[in-house]
Amino acid sequence: MEKRYLTVQEAAHYLNTSVRFVRRIVAERRIAFHKVGAHVRLGLEDLDSFLADGRVEPVTSASVWAHLREVA
Repeated sequence: MEKRYLTVQEAAHYLNTSVRFVRRIVAERRIAFHKVGAHVRLGLEDLDSFLADGRVEPVTSASVWAHLREVA
C-alpha cells in the first residue's frame, strides 16, 4: 500500500479550506504531520482522521430524549 502525502496547499484544497487554516492546525499540533527538511507534508489518512474526529452528529428528538433519560 502506497502512502500519499500532500503539501500544505494540496491539503487545503483537499479539505476545502484555506492554506492559513492548515498551517494553523499544524502549528497548534491538532493534526499529525511529517517534516521533510523545512517542508511540511500531511498524510491522506491523517487528514481523513482529522475530518472524522470533527464529525458532529445531528440532534434528533430521539437523541434528546435519550440524553434526558440519562440525566434523570
